[in-house]
Amino acid sequence: MSLLKHVGTIGGLTMVSRVLGMAREMIFARVLGANEVTDAWFQAFIIPNVFRRLFAEGAFSAAFVPMFSKRLHGEGGIEAARSFSDDVLSVFLPVLVVLTALLEIAMPGVIWLLADKPVDAAEFAYSVSFARIMFPYILLISLVTLLTGMLNSVSRFAPGASFPVILNLVLIAALLAAEALFASDAAVEEIGYAIAWAVPAAGVLQLGWLWYWARKAGFRPRFRLPRLTPEVRRLGIIALPAAIGGGAYQINTLVQVYFLNQLEGSAVSWMNYADRLNQLPLGIIGIALSTAILPTLSRFVGSDNHEGAARVQSDAIELGMLLTLPATVALAICGIPFVTMIFQGGRFDLADAAATGQVLTALVMGLPAYVLVKVLVPNFYARSDTRTPVYAAFAALAVFILCNVLFLERFGVLGVAGASALGAWLNAAILYAVLVARGHYRGNWRLLGRIARQLIAAAAMGAALWQASDLLTDYYSAGLLARLFALAVLVLCAAIVYFGMAFLVGAIDRQRVAALTKKKA
Repeated sequence: MSLLKHVGTIGGLTMVSRVLGMAREMIFARVLGANEVTDAWFQAFIIPNVFRRLFAEGAFSAAFVPMFSKRLHGEGGIEAARSFSDDVLSVFLPVLVVLTALLEIAMPGVIWLLADKPVDAAEFAYSVSFARIMFPYILLISLVTLLTGMLNSVSRFAPGASFPVILNLVLIAALLAAEALFASDAAVEEIGYAIAWAVPAAGVLQLGWLWYWARKAGFRPRFRLPRLTPEVRRLGIIALPAAIGGGAYQINTLVQVYFLNQLEGSAVSWMNYADRLNQLPLGIIGIALSTAILPTLSRFVGSDNHEGAARVQSDAIELGMLLTLPATVALAICGIPFVTMIFQGGRFDLADAAATGQVLTALVMGLPAYVLVKVLVPNFYARSDTRTPVYAAFAALAVFILCNVLFLERFGVLGVAGASALGAWLNAAILYAVLVARGHYRGNWRLLGRIARQLIAAAAMGAALWQASDLLTDYYSAGLLARLFALAVLVLCAAIVYFGMAFLVGAIDRQRVAALTKKKA
């Protein structure tokens, strides 16, 4: 199966999840708005997600997938792979249980550290309660990640790419049901508690979904007494640096919450809504490419096929920028109109929409860099090098903290968004420089020329959007369906301009796209 088809499978399902996530945030904005309850809820929701990305999706996947694949496709076959996964599960699960118990006890201290200023007693109580309700989600979703890694190793990407849909569907149902039950303005906190309980409930359903597909693929995970085998110890040795590196990204998230908590207004909520739009292309493009190329890169690197590995890396960069650059330009130029058209309504007013739109414009300046990081990191993981991304991530974190210390008071929430973008570009630059220095990968003039042509096409689309963006203001007071229809028409027209210009100036390699769609590409 080709890289493009893998990316299409993962990206398509991720797009469904992101669209549902957007619908969830639209409903969330209208039902809860931007206030102390929403700030508390988003802050509490960040905590299990930070640990999920730290221990499960990043570090664990980077170490587990190559080791599991080696056993699966080696002499031992599926039996060796099953035994390895059972050994990992026997150690992984007790660690997760202990971690969950410790954080449940320490949660008031965690919330206090994130605020580090006099906070409203009610908001503090909301944050602690919401976080304690939602934190067991880390245990459930980490087991989901284990099963996803097993399925990805046999190129079954669809189940792992589809499970986030379940979380969004459950939260949407909970929001609608809670709004119907607690309709008054005084009931915002009851709605917050209802959707907090929906998070672990969704985790149970997600685990059941992946368990079904794992068994269907021939894997039968079994729980047994912990055994710290040499393979499990090696997994820990490989995963620890990745966890530390992932920790830089997640510490960045927690530090961002810390700085946002120093600001007046609903800065946490504004950043969350803006990041939802920023994450839409990042999830569809960056994460899909990262997931799809890791097994392929691992095979090429393992067989010393440097040319093949370089070709896959170049294809990933070219395809990533082809799709990311227009999204960046569109969100930067139409940040406020997009936010207003999508989120404004109910308890989320025009002032909230304007503030969120400004944050989005600053945040997306780093979107191409975020995608580049996603597609460059697998080149290190394929070589079992989980340390180098650590150094790059911590360098980016240091710049992020320094920028916030220097400019937070002057630029407020926009400064936090801008610092995130600057840190991402530094991260991407360091990763690329190291690959070049070690002789693992170097971009060529063909790739650079292709990206330059993509920029020309994106600039043409941006000029068209600049002229047309004022047309959206006429729909600010229209109904939701009318708004979404107008927005869809504008996005479609922008896509036609971009891809039309891309074909005209040669930003798209038609022969390479045709090759990528072939089975043996």
